Amino acid sequence: MNKIVISLFLLLWVSGLYAQGERTLSKGGQGAVKGQDTVYDNSFNSMDFKNRKSTKQQVAKITDYLIISPENDTTYVDTTLTIYKDYKFNYLRKDDFGLIPFSNLGQTYNSLTYNFENTRLMPSFGARARHFNYMEIEDINYYRVPTPLTELFFKTAFEQGQLVDAFFTVNTTPRFNFSIAYKGLRSLGKYQHILTSTGNFRFTTNYASKNSRYLLRTHIVTQDLLNEENGGLNDESVLSFESGDPEFLKRAILEVNFENAESVLKGKRFHLDHSFNIIQKKDSTSSNKLGLRHIMSFEDKYYQYNQTNASSYFGNAFNNSNLEDKVTLENFYNQVQLNYSNDLLGDLQFHVSNNNYNYGYDKLVILNGETITNRLKGDIYAVGGKYHKKYKNFDLEGEMGINILGDFDGNYIKGSISFKMNEDISATAQINHSSKAPNYNFLLYQSDYINYNWQNNFNNTETQQVAFHLKSKKLANIFVDYSTITDYTYFKKDETTNLTKTFQNGTTITYLRIKLEKEIRLGKFALNNTLLYQNVQDEKNSLNIPEFTTRNTLYYSTNMFKKALFLQTGVTFNYFTKYYMDDYDPLLAEFIVQNEKQYGNFPRFDFFLNAKIRQTRIYLKAEHFNASFTGYNYYSAPNYPYRDFIVRFGIVWNFFM
Repeated sequence: MNKIVISLFLLLWVSGLYAQGERTLSKGGQGAVKGQDTVYDNSFNSMDFKNRKSTKQQVAKITDYLIISPENDTTYVDTTLTIYKDYKFNYLRKDDFGLIPFSNLGQTYNSLTYNFENTRLMPSFGARARHFNYMEIEDINYYRVPTPLTELFFKTAFEQGQLVDAFFTVNTTPRFNFSIAYKGLRSLGKYQHILTSTGNFRFTTNYASKNSRYLLRTHIVTQDLLNEENGGLNDESVLSFESGDPEFLKRAILEVNFENAESVLKGKRFHLDHSFNIIQKKDSTSSNKLGLRHIMSFEDKYYQYNQTNASSYFGNAFNNSNLEDKVTLENFYNQVQLNYSNDLLGDLQFHVSNNNYNYGYDKLVILNGETITNRLKGDIYAVGGKYHKKYKNFDLEGEMGINILGDFDGNYIKGSISFKMNEDISATAQINHSSKAPNYNFLLYQSDYINYNWQNNFNNTETQQVAFHLKSKKLANIFVDYSTITDYTYFKKDETTNLTKTFQNGTTITYLRIKLEKEIRLGKFALNNTLLYQNVQDEKNSLNIPEFTTRNTLYYSTNMFKKALFLQTGVTFNYFTKYYMDDYDPLLAEFIVQNEKQYGNFPRFDFFLNAKIRQTRIYLKAEHFNASFTGYNYYSAPNYPYRDFIVRFGIVWNFFM
């Protein structure tokens, strides 16, 4: 609790300290910038406008509305309507190729592909199936805008609910910005007992001193992700679903395994990232830059599974009513960096860090004469560094880190080299090695269900990956990576008890991925293609993925009503080959390996009609419209059917004041 108070106090104090400043007003008026979405600055002059000539109207271009990532990559607000915006118009608000969602919005996703590149040194919290919409540090952006900016996102859900994401940001001075946002969802769902209710609150600040010597970024995030759990359809209902009998098209009459459980993942994070330039470049003749950076982050999260009465689905229980499994993690992180830049040598960074972690439960479990501890806690100290150098058309990057003190061993090294052949073609080669402890819920887990109690001393999982990327709008985007994984950990049902257990694969898995992206255009028509080939060599069949996955969109784009409206309409086809799809364990909120039955080989067609009017994008989609005539064999996981045909709509609306 003291860490929470200290972190919150520091964030609010530092943010408030630098929020003071003068506002320079400008006169109102009308105007436009040819070729750009244009908004009008009626509030103050930003730093970008200081050197502009004085006029009645300060005109702000869309490129002045900056979005800054945690790694300082800067983009700007994009109000265009493209096919890639359609791919991102979903619950996660990012392209979900390689994922297949469950039937209700806000439930989990089954993964059709994996990326084993890793630069983390600590175990991750468990309940990974609940983390698709859990916003990590790298998911939080910062902003700098000449005028206040608002974005409203809305999309219909499944029965008695909707999805809304509201965002607002403003620069109170040219040097200080804050943003506030909330994404909320409530959806009842088509099947029994799968209601979802989630909320993600974000608050950020971004400050730069007058001489840009001191920079500050902070954020506060609180998240609450609740799902009712039903264990999927029971075996009799699976047969009824697959029969296609009209009697069972009303999915609420299908029986599920239980209707008395729910799971919730809650978390709050206070994050501070600030830096001071000791030596900074004064002009083009300066070649040296030296700075200090400090990152502090405190996160408190827990996962809880509640069930009113025990179910044989999970085996025997210590008590048969009011079951409550709750696991918590407190993690307090500090990193200090020394950054040096030189025109000849490039960018160098050295850092030291500390992780203070406290994971576990509030009770001890004695099972079969053995005591299962309740806590994993301690301190991890690590060192690392980064290097970056641009030379002509080459871009070289390197990164490494190693735990030097504490109970968890870990290390990683990553290097990449990029080459820009011309304005269209660029290529990147990359290598990555990592060794990291398995996730916390593999090492320690406790439950009111007897089977779900374990304490393991697993080896670190080691991965090596080499990757090659070729990007070209004229030719294609090609991504190839080859990974080897040793001591891979996974969940699977024990062959004797048929209940979930933890396993570690002592052999080496090899994993090849080849991904091709290409759009073919002919006039106002276009065919956008994403193809993925995967091959796994694994003696124990612990990593299962489909061999082929594809997404193809044929669409038409045009301007209408004297360019007042821009329209896109078309059909998207999704498909993946049959494979041993992972099962879902609702108690753990984890996917578990199964090798009994294959799923897949079903097409999914979506018809869409999207339009843009000024800064408003309107989306209408008939999802899975082929459901009734291509067979009821579509699943997101064993016993969890994919979505039936449904028509949904939504908007994204930007306001520039």
